[in-house]
Amino acid sequence: MQKISKNETIKFIIVGFVNTFHYYLWYLLFTEGLSIHYLVGHWLSFLISMVGSFYLNTYFTYQSKPSWKKFFQFPLTYVVNITVSTSALYILTEWLQIDNKLAPLLASGAAIPFTFLLSRKILKS
Repeated sequence: MQKISKNETIKFIIVGFVNTFHYYLWYLLFTEGLSIHYLVGHWLSFLISMVGSFYLNTYFTYQSKPSWKKFFQFPLTYVVNITVSTSALYILTEWLQIDNKLAPLLASGAAIPFTFLLSRKILKS
């Protein structure tokens, strides 16, 4: 396995912040602007921001060339992410009664290490 560089990790974190902001804007649009249930808004926002994340991570983080194969494999990295973040969002909102505008930001951090390792494996191959 290739050594993970500090520069790569920093770039992944930067992309993570950009992607989280992108996701959150969509989430607020769906839940607050269009009055869509927060879990549906979470999934829609997640899918949209995943496309942006693919391109940002491909070009900026891992400096590799995008391909259709990578594009269709990339969502596999988010299976863990969407599972953990959706579960955390539900727990934070329903069980802990945290506002559904704050909860997705808190829930998003739990799956970051898994997403980093899986996306690196796919996008650097």
